[in-house]
Amino acid sequence: MESIGSSVPYGQELILDLHGCDTAKFTREGISAYCTALCELIEMEPCELHFWDDVGVPDHEKQSHPKTKGTSAVQFILSSSIVIHTLELLEVAYVNIFSCEKFDADAATHFTACWFGSTQCSSNLVIRR
Repeated sequence: MESIGSSVPYGQELILDLHGCDTAKFTREGISAYCTALCELIEMEPCELHFWDDVGVPDHEKQSHPKTKGTSAVQFILSSSIVIHTLELLEVAYVNIFSCEKFDADAATHFTACWFGSTQCSSNLVIRR
């Protein structure tokens, strides 16, 4: 049995900052389709998908600030989660893919950048221990 603090990796987290995105993909439908396709690509089993946005909110209560106007989602996967924050006024998306199972981070980065039509993508891969 591995001890806490072991040098053996527990999992990995891919952190993506996407700029110059196609905001037409920032809908519940677009994000849901992305999650389905990404899970298939990186061979993860999707579980529940939850959204946080202005859908169904009265107009006077909808977000209008660039740092809060957008759709966020958490796609639970059997081995952890995919978290997405989109900001339509800034044309940016922030994506974190965390799993205790190894996945192809390069493929996930390329796919995500292409899916959201990003003109600039930065990525960081963190090995969790």
